[in-house]
Amino acid sequence: MRILNAILDIIFPSRCVSCGERGVDLCLECLSESPTAERETEKWIFSLYDYRHPPIKKALWFLKYKGRRKLTQVFAESLYGRIMEELADLSTMENFRNPILIPIPLAKRRLHERGFNQAELICQELIKINNIRHGVYLKLEQDVLIKPKETIHQARIENRSARLKNIVGSFAVQNEEKIKNANIILIDDITTTGATLSEAKKILRNSGARKVIAFTVAH
Repeated sequence: MRILNAILDIIFPSRCVSCGERGVDLCLECLSESPTAERETEKWIFSLYDYRHPPIKKALWFLKYKGRRKLTQVFAESLYGRIMEELADLSTMENFRNPILIPIPLAKRRLHERGFNQAELICQELIKINNIRHGVYLKLEQDVLIKPKETIHQARIENRSARLKNIVGSFAVQNEEKIKNANIILIDDITTTGATLSEAKKILRNSGARKVIAFTVAH
């Protein structure tokens, strides 16, 4: 697979989805010029960028619907720094130690159609970065939070109350013993109203998790 990817990179070199710079999927200049997420959200949800900014919106669209998986490396690098900043405070003030990364899951049909879960790929990149830098204890659990119920895509629902109703009961927890009294970091690409993250948090807390926070690329 690595050899194939290397050949494809030579034949079809990567270009920044925003400015077209060769060799990268989203260049540092375009990323650094992206405004931070400033819209109000729950205090336990931390988002990096404003989703309304065209380069960020385009990059996330290319990741999810055009299979530009290397963008997860770019986003994970940015997320990792923010996660470490927050953990520095939370570990001391709220005893938020030894966190477990849990990606927001996709339903089986959507996962089959897309071929991958972008939140899961971001989590895998976060673990790689943390291992390289010999960072804090950080563990990934991919078989705890599942989505057995297919729902209407949240992005197609504008009304907040309708989003909440749509997502209720769509998640489930398996292997509960892995999260008993554990601190959880949920990872997703985008949050809008926070309905998806809130439902995931609820089911995790009801299954024994100690504390749950979330990080997303954009809001």
